[in-house]
Amino acid sequence: MRAHLLTALGAATAAAACIPVQIQAPDRPIEVNLNVNIRQEVIVRLEGDARQLLNENSDLFGGGTP
Repeated sequence: MRAHLLTALGAATAAAACIPVQIQAPDRPIEVNLNVNIRQEVIVRLEGDARQLLNENSDLFGGGTP
């Protein structure tokens, strides 16, 4: 079984080596958008600050937080 797998893998590698590959640089710079993680962290921090503020001022809306 292992010999058949190695033979098939070798044949696939040999066939892939015969296919011409062309590599070209992109026309525009590659842009990586990292705003998602930063925004998530800010929201979590604001949520924690708001929770603490409501706990410290439980009479602000006429009752405590649940």
